[in-house]
Amino acid sequence: MAKIIDGKLRAKEIRDSLKNEVLALKSKGINPKLSVVLVGDDPASHIYVSNKEKACAEVGIISDAHKLPANTKESDLMKLVDKLNKDKTVHGILVQLPMPDHIVEENVINSISPAKDVDGLSISNMGLLVKGEGDPLVPCTPQGVMDLIHSTGIEVKGKHAVVVGRSNLVGKPAAILLLKEHATVTQCHSRTIDLGFVTRQADILVAATGKPKMITADMIKPGAVVIDVGTVRMPTGLSGDVDFEKAKDVAGFITPVPGGVGPMTIAMLLKNTLKAASLR
Repeated sequence: MAKIIDGKLRAKEIRDSLKNEVLALKSKGINPKLSVVLVGDDPASHIYVSNKEKACAEVGIISDAHKLPANTKESDLMKLVDKLNKDKTVHGILVQLPMPDHIVEENVINSISPAKDVDGLSISNMGLLVKGEGDPLVPCTPQGVMDLIHSTGIEVKGKHAVVVGRSNLVGKPAAILLLKEHATVTQCHSRTIDLGFVTRQADILVAATGKPKMITADMIKPGAVVIDVGTVRMPTGLSGDVDFEKAKDVAGFITPVPGGVGPMTIAMLLKNTLKAASLR
């Protein structure tokens, strides 16, 4: 039976430690501030933004939300981002994804100042991450994934890590972070032939596809660390990429959905905001 990796508990530990960092910055006259931009009426996005605001308040970070109608022009959105870039009181900027179809997300993301890009998704920050140079702001969810892996006490170096998913948001940066810690990394995706053959070799398995329960128990190496990033709303509730109930009998460590990676994403957003404030 696998040990359950409690993302809620770990996220709370991080938030508690960040409170002291906020106080230290405020003693130097720095008041960390995060600006979140939300375009449209997506219910899940509104809930997520609300959760971010609550988390900011808990640790003492100032937050403000700019909520724009779904028909907002891309040019008007870019003007708002430019205004926030120039605002010296703002340390972090996050434009909530997904955006309405008429907006090119990459244009908006890359218009955010790299120093304020707390989602870590701009070409500048992603490029530095890939090259292993500087001290970029790293995407929040992959950061959370790595923290949860570390919480198991398992050494990443030398392990075979398999990442299922190749998105810019999770899959690619997660693979890079694992490589950075000297894992041997295999990246899989929807066109991987005999996926189970590959995943059964993984000492560390990161599932980030958004396809409910596609990772079955027979696809997991006994004793493996299994990190489930997937979150899909089903009629029965939230479901991850991993068939949790059966997989927990095979894995050594496993994250649940909900209560695993999700809370860590917001914790890492707060951490990135304080990093951006400190660098300023």
